[in-house]
Amino acid sequence: MNIKIEQRLAIICTFVWIGFICAISFMEAWLKFRAPGVTLPIGLGIGRLVFAAMNKVEWILALVIFISQFRIARRLNWIYIGILSILLLQTIWLLPALDARAQMYIDSKVVPSSYLHFYYMIAEGLKFIALFVFGVRLFEAVKRNEAATTSTPNKSALA
Repeated sequence: MNIKIEQRLAIICTFVWIGFICAISFMEAWLKFRAPGVTLPIGLGIGRLVFAAMNKVEWILALVIFISQFRIARRLNWIYIGILSILLLQTIWLLPALDARAQMYIDSKVVPSSYLHFYYMIAEGLKFIALFVFGVRLFEAVKRNEAATTSTPNKSALA
């Protein structure tokens, strides 16, 4: 695969990932509770399934971007390392903790108050911003590469 294709693939995956965050975390998560007939246990059950699936998709997108970036630069951008750190934090701590709390609600147990949802939303917001900045920088790099290749004379045209 050439660099242009890998760069474009990384850009596509980055902005698809942003779309997932906007659609699921910023819209679906709270909107489902406004639907008629959706009780708290039903909404939490749906949320558990949706966020587990989203987390898997995020790791697939992260892997595609990782491979693309590593093949292009042989190193990772610090913004991307931050994105991976947030995703790892969500995967190993926040999502399991939120899942356990949701299960307690579903099982009609007393659930102590916590700031886990707040932490998760802060992490989503930071991940969104970092992905956006990362995606814009990827896009700018593609534009720079295209400008550099079009400004260099074609050797075959000179012959």
